Amino acid sequence: MDLDSADLKPTINRLKRAQGQLGAVIRMLEEGRDCKDTVTQLAAVSKALDRAGFAIIASGLEQCAARNDSSMDTKDLEKLFLSLA
Repeated sequence: MDLDSADLKPTINRLKRAQGQLGAVIRMLEEGRDCKDTVTQLAAVSKALDRAGFAIIASGLEQCAARNDSSMDTKDLEKLFLSLA
């Protein structure tokens, strides 16, 4: 499954924001910041990564369907979805 980077621009931007958020979480831990704030920020990073993963899979499925590509079977797609669960 080849992905078109132009179609994934919003997902790439989401991942870059998550990368910045993760850096903030690391700084918060190093600075001994409040646990609640740190966990809240970490949860935001986790959610952003999950959404990016699902967007990548959805884009791949759309492209495979449009091309009538059979390089991935149902079992492969199921594994991709479950890897994010």
